[in-house]
Order: sequence, then structure tokens, then C-alpha cells
Amino acid sequence: MKQAMILAAGLGTRLKPLTDNMPKALVPIGGMPLIDRTIIRLQSFGYDHFVVNIHHFAEDIRRHVAMQDYGRLVQFSDESDMLLETGGGLKKAAHLFPDEQPILIHNVDILDNVDYSWFSRQHLEQEDAVLLVSKRKTKRYLLFDNAMRLMGWKNIETGEVKSPYEYVRRTGLSQHGEELNMFAFSGIHSFSPRLFQLMDRFPDRFGVIDFYLSVCHRAQIVGLVKDDLEMIDVGKLDSLSAAESFISDHHF
Repeated sequence: MKQAMILAAGLGTRLKPLTDNMPKALVPIGGMPLIDRTIIRLQSFGYDHFVVNIHHFAEDIRRHVAMQDYGRLVQFSDESDMLLETGGGLKKAAHLFPDEQPILIHNVDILDNVDYSWFSRQHLEQEDAVLLVSKRKTKRYLLFDNAMRLMGWKNIETGEVKSPYEYVRRTGLSQHGEELNMFAFSGIHSFSPRLFQLMDRFPDRFGVIDFYLSVCHRAQIVGLVKDDLEMIDVGKLDSLSAAESFISDHHF
């Protein structure tokens, strides 16, 4: 089994007024709703079990998926009562993943050029999570040592550093005084179900990066660099035309 979680519970606020009457997951790009594009593409890489978290217009997503050929492969984690963020959403959905194989985590509003057969092969047995990263410019970076083990997070505008390691928080450097490697997180990651037990002490609602930063000293959380990563975040109205071009250029 190749399993994936599609994060589709967001309110789609930045896509208003489109999302006044539909969930972001059903916004069409190139004539196809985002959720269809995401799941059908992952199917082409062998994924055959999907969990979709839902909140905004939850029933519309349920009805739409039920009418698709892939509908039998999908289970829902309903967050209608409260949005749980990325970590909380994953924790709530834990019981819907029957297999011990890694879970691909993917946002419904991301278009990318990742070969997911390649990505799944990069998750080694001893690794608890693999975070796809790149050298993209951003304000907030993940920090990795030379073995690409997660060490912390840094906001380069404010200088704030988060890390379970005191020496990283104090100096921003490795234990041996070396510069840490800074990479931008893509939002795409591969998560071992082994990590669910470490989520027990977390509240219902939390971000998955905060979780990773809290446990990276006791779990093997690693970064995987993709230098040619191309991504479109279909989160704003002005990104819709760019998304259409992206699909056309990549023949999706």
C-alpha cells in the first residue's frame, strides 16, 4: 500500500470570492478541481489509499469525491468542529492509516514537478520523516546539519531560532561551531506512522513543523534537497493564471 494524506481543510480565505461558495479543494485549474488533480497525479505514481481532511464546505467535497473513479480509495477526516492545523489534522487521522508504510503529506493547493516514485524511494527504513526542501528564498528556513538531520528553524528577519538543542538556540550553529544548512520547506513530506506515538502529548491543534522541531532530537527527521523543485501555491487569486500555465507547461 502507498498511502497519502491530502490537506484540504483550509478556509481558502485568500481565494475569496471564489471560496465564498465552494471549498478550495474544488477550485478548478485547467478545468479540473484541485483535489482531482492531486489524487489522480498521485495515483499515477502508485498511491492507492488517500485520507483527506475536510472543514470548509466539507459535504461538498464528500459528494464530489464520491462521484469520482478514485472515490473508493478515499477516506475522510472531518474537522468541521475545529480546524486542527497540519499536525493536529494528521494526529486525528492516525487511525485511518492501516499500513506501517510512510504517509505522503501533500497540500491540496500545491502543484509541483516532483516524481513521487523517486520521493518515496528516498524515505529509508530508519528515517522517521523526510522533508522535501529547496534553496528557495524565504523569510523562514529549516536548519540542517551536514548529514541533513533537522536541527531547528530560523526567521532571518527577526533572528528568532527554534530548536530542541540549546547550542543551536544560543549560537545558530552546530555543536561543533559549524554553520547549519538553511533550506526552505516545500510543505511536502513523508511521515512514518512510528511518529504517531510521539504526538500523544501534543494538544488537538498544532502545526506539524512545531512537532518536528520538538522531536528532532529523539527521532530521525531529515531533509531531502530537490534543486530543480518547481511549485505553484494556488492560494491566491493572482496565482490562478500562473497555475494554468504550469499545468500546460508540464502537460498535467
